Amino acid sequence: MTATLFRPETSHTADRHRLSVVGGLAALSLDAMASVAYGPEAIVLVLAVAGGTGLGFTLPVTVAIAVLLAVLTLSYRQVIAAFPDGGGAYGVSRAQLGRRASLVAAASLIVDYVLNVAVSVAAGVAALTSAFPALLPYRLWLCLGVLALITAINLRGIAESARAFIVPTAVFVGSILTVVVVGLFRSTPAATVASGHLQNLQTVGILFLLKAFANGCAALTGVEAIANAVPSFRTPRVRRAQRAEVALGGLLAVMLLGIAVLIGKFSIHPVDGVTVLSQVTAASLGNGFGYYVVQFSTVVLLALAANTSFGGLPVLAQLLAKHHNLPHVFALRAERQVYRYGVGFLALASALLLVLANGDMNTLVPLFAIGVFVGFTLSQTGMVRHWFRSRPRGWRGKAALNGFGALLTGLAAIVVTATKFGEGGWLIVVALPVLVLLMEWVHRNYRRIGDRLGLGRVPPPPRPNRSLVVVPVHAVSRLTRDALAAALSLGEHVEAVHVTHPEEEASAREFVEAWERWHPDVPLVQVYDERRRLGEPIVEHLRRHDGCHVFVLIAEVEPEHVWQRVLQNRRGAVLARVLRRRSDAVVCRMRFRIRA
Repeated sequence: MTATLFRPETSHTADRHRLSVVGGLAALSLDAMASVAYGPEAIVLVLAVAGGTGLGFTLPVTVAIAVLLAVLTLSYRQVIAAFPDGGGAYGVSRAQLGRRASLVAAASLIVDYVLNVAVSVAAGVAALTSAFPALLPYRLWLCLGVLALITAINLRGIAESARAFIVPTAVFVGSILTVVVVGLFRSTPAATVASGHLQNLQTVGILFLLKAFANGCAALTGVEAIANAVPSFRTPRVRRAQRAEVALGGLLAVMLLGIAVLIGKFSIHPVDGVTVLSQVTAASLGNGFGYYVVQFSTVVLLALAANTSFGGLPVLAQLLAKHHNLPHVFALRAERQVYRYGVGFLALASALLLVLANGDMNTLVPLFAIGVFVGFTLSQTGMVRHWFRSRPRGWRGKAALNGFGALLTGLAAIVVTATKFGEGGWLIVVALPVLVLLMEWVHRNYRRIGDRLGLGRVPPPPRPNRSLVVVPVHAVSRLTRDALAAALSLGEHVEAVHVTHPEEEASAREFVEAWERWHPDVPLVQVYDERRRLGEPIVEHLRRHDGCHVFVLIAEVEPEHVWQRVLQNRRGAVLARVLRRRSDAVVCRMRFRIRA
């Protein structure tokens, strides 16, 4: 017979804490949206080395990135349908490429999520300190404060965080689209920061363009976040997540291509202390109110872009925990559909990175975007194998699309790693295998525990066995009486154990006499120990009862006030720790509350 002692949470109640399409864009796409602020600049910084000729390739390189973005968007739309439990690259790799490959994908995603939080927060604070230089000495504290705020919002639930971020996301997207539209209709720039034209310093070769392409691919980080967090969407979650993915890809492509067109139209080139986006905005809108709206919304969105990781990593961590690759606490979910251990881990890891880098964005950026391309490549390769296995209608075209995407992302991963290896990228190359080995170690330990527990096998039916309840005592008191009464209700055989020392023979004899006068109908066993130990003598006594289930009931006084805890001798805690470590007995701690 099975009794249900709780009412399951209804789907309507659970859906209140999940995401709509617009909420999904706000909660999970801030990373990708914010890349508009640094993606085009990353391309321009490389191409400017070749002067005006190099900058002339800004639009072609951006078009290539937009093509890759379209491939990734269509691919992840299929990933969402094929793997609705989330996990993105991890889910695809596990199903199609095997567990080892999936752990590499998971490690790359974890590294990318943590770096995204650190870089986004540091970038937002950097923009703030650029506007207000007096805040520069407090850069690290500002970073940690922003991180604490985002963490607190996400601990209240992903739906709540989505509602909080809808307005800044809408303002940013609207302002960037306004910059693009107004700039396209301008024949001359409204305002200029840089003057003159760059000279042609060197010829442009394929490797040079590949480096610009790889740098610009930083704009693609975050595209996979929606596919990683499909369970966070309201029902029908697959359809909502697919719509959010397509909307993200479309908006990001329009903004990137629009800014690239304006860079060429207004002859934008790098200027110290002024971002490329700032120059484009000034050329399109001038230096008035609209300019400051764009700048302020960029600062806010960069700081909040970290929320993408808070939506994706906890879901990925719970999948890894479900598959025994991470501690099972990461699969625990709070009442607001929050995986708090995943949120907490991400916050602590990001805070550690910020502290080590002293909140400096330029220290963190060289580490960024390496791991994500590893995940992209594994995901695309896994989808190719998925189409070859399932062979639905039109599978050849889909496999070709994913194969082309795997080729592009694999090439980008190689180029990004090679160009950033000496700038700190080697840390990521080391971190990925370390994370994989750590998850392998966790998996081996869970497998060993499962074998010991006989998980997956039908055990023999339970049979009654002789049980013994041992109650450590040191005085005849009301505490002892309540402990023995509880012990008699736990098991058939009960005995009291008194640990003493040969030098305390007189007091031990007095205790025996008091026990006999009380006559509780429970045998008293005195255990002598010359070294005045507390737990070890009881452990040795328990070993004499090898053939039965042993319970040890430790009675403790619980004071009414917290300050009274300093008066306790902590004997119960010490004894419980020794018994749990050195015996197989079931240790129970009974609290005796003292009230005024």
